[in-house]
Amino acid sequence: MGLFRKRNPPDVPKKQQLMYSAPRHSGKNRLSAQPDIAETELYRRLRFAVPIIDAAIHKIIRLTGDFRLVCSDSSMQKSLDCFVKNVPVGAAMRSLQSFADVYLDSLITYGNALGEMCIDPKTRTLAALVCGDPSQVIVTPARTAGECRFFYPPENEDSEPVPLAHPERILFTAMSPPAGEIRGVSILRGLPALSDILLRIYECIGQNYDRCGNVRYAVVYKPSNDPSDRAYAGERAKTIAREWSNGMAAAAAGEVRDFVCAGDVEIKVIGAENQLLATEVPVRQLLEQIIAKLSIPPFLLGLNWSSTERMSSQQADILTSELEYYRRLLSPVLCRIGETFLGLSGSDASVNIEWSNISLKDETELAQARLWNAQAEEIERNAERMA
Repeated sequence: MGLFRKRNPPDVPKKQQLMYSAPRHSGKNRLSAQPDIAETELYRRLRFAVPIIDAAIHKIIRLTGDFRLVCSDSSMQKSLDCFVKNVPVGAAMRSLQSFADVYLDSLITYGNALGEMCIDPKTRTLAALVCGDPSQVIVTPARTAGECRFFYPPENEDSEPVPLAHPERILFTAMSPPAGEIRGVSILRGLPALSDILLRIYECIGQNYDRCGNVRYAVVYKPSNDPSDRAYAGERAKTIAREWSNGMAAAAAGEVRDFVCAGDVEIKVIGAENQLLATEVPVRQLLEQIIAKLSIPPFLLGLNWSSTERMSSQQADILTSELEYYRRLLSPVLCRIGETFLGLSGSDASVNIEWSNISLKDETELAQARLWNAQAEEIERNAERMA
């Protein structure tokens, strides 16, 4: 009769896709995977992307301290002091100390520092000092030992480098150049790869907080077996959604509302069961590598890592030796500037540089040493009188 005729099963598409992929945000802070970026631009981006590296370099520059140029001719000391205090540097700075800070910043960041002494053509005096980008000048060895030649890069492949008009006015310093090389090595070499990993960790932390940190709720209404509940399930779900939205808006305005609903309603926090990964250990390991390369004690950067008093003292001694190294690189350049100023002023006097003590701790130790020496001399004098 056909009463129990079998129904044909629904047609199933042959090529039915059962899995889909959801796109993720791609990383924007990739430092080590960009071979097309010049090395100077890479270090500039590195300081911009990792604040602790930029802070450490500024700390080194400030801790290097100030100095004083001493002229062998006492009659020219006043003029030399006025020049050191008031010489224009670039377009907006003055004093030889400002030039030394910018020069040292370039030396640490790029491994090379470039400056120029600007001579006034009318008065034939040293009128200003300028710091330049060392990557914009080609440096080659000269025929005379201990001298360099400077060229502008060629405009195209067919042209040749153009030599600078006054190479005797150029100031150039290289930090730790490899054997057989003229250009130095930046202190930041080796840090882009570590910083890339560090930035990826911070990026993942931000993405996890976007997903789980901003609390979202899943409100599920389960109608009972009553036909009336199932018939009006859609309308009740819309009512629940509307009231829930009004309650969240009221909470944002500072008004507290309770959510009351009849029926089986379940409220869950999306992502509450997933814990965020602990990042303290890997982040600290990366920061330890970065700080070890920069030779800065962690407490100077606000990192409250466990350290003893003796360890802090040893770290301060290591930093002092690093600062003395930077001073040795700057001293010939600063003395050359002072002697050039004196030579253009008609004096053949020489210039020596006196650096201030690096820190208050050094001042305290020197004062304590002077006190002990004075006490020892007093004891010796009393012993001689008694004899």
